[in-house]
Amino acid sequence: MTDGQIVKALAGFYFVDTGEAIYRCRARGIFKKDGVTPLVGDYVRITVQDEEEGVVDWISERRNAFIRPPVANVDIFVVTVAAAEPEPSLELTDRFLVTAEAADADACVCINKDDLSPMQAKRFAGVYAGIYPSVVMSAVTGEGVPELRRLVAGRSAAFAGASGVGKTSLIALLTGDVGLETGDVSAKTGRGRHTTRHVEIFKLADGTKVYDTPGFTSFEAAEAADLSDANPDALFPEFREYLGGCRFADCRHENEPDCAVRAALESGGVKQSRYASYLRLLEGLRDAAPYGR
Repeated sequence: MTDGQIVKALAGFYFVDTGEAIYRCRARGIFKKDGVTPLVGDYVRITVQDEEEGVVDWISERRNAFIRPPVANVDIFVVTVAAAEPEPSLELTDRFLVTAEAADADACVCINKDDLSPMQAKRFAGVYAGIYPSVVMSAVTGEGVPELRRLVAGRSAAFAGASGVGKTSLIALLTGDVGLETGDVSAKTGRGRHTTRHVEIFKLADGTKVYDTPGFTSFEAAEAADLSDANPDALFPEFREYLGGCRFADCRHENEPDCAVRAALESGGVKQSRYASYLRLLEGLRDAAPYGR
């Protein structure tokens, strides 16, 4: 048997990089029986059948795993938005960030298309100042590429974001692979055209692994992680310094008296948009199942 990593999943096949070759593999039926789906990023053991084909026999324990995008063993999420075309969404960005927090992955915020709306890019970056590393970029001019390269250096970095924000274009700049398929945003649908349809890992010379992923909608992002066992306030890093300061140990930071988080909101220590995202998350968890005090 041979060890490797799944670097692409396409049409029921898993492409496994062993370091010497890439084999197109099917997964053994036992995985389906056990309800396990191999994911891009999984470290696996395969049986090589010939110089091109193999079978996935075993999947190593994962550091983390995600439904949307369907990836595993991510060190850092590059949560990508566009300054314009499509318009950036704080709600969608926060949902991606919460997903990363719940899985103990780092995150940074990447604002692409600065060339289209530099003022909006600056405002959006300001929302996350002091909370997450953020970089303002342009796939057209190359602005921000060195900074992003430093943030992901030597790590497994998954790009995530809505369709059409330019994830693949940015990855092409990082990897130097100008042949990656990219597309503009459709004026009719607001989604990217001719863009990524599958998940694939690209390796940089310094050992960095970059995951390119399909774009998806806010609804799909809401389904991206099981947060039923999470403490929602702990998924917002800027809340953490205040969590021990509330009058009630089980404070949910809504209408309770002497709430340290809401006091920080009033004083500017917590941003209004982030607090609104927290309330939406709390409401979503309650809709899914009663959230006990």
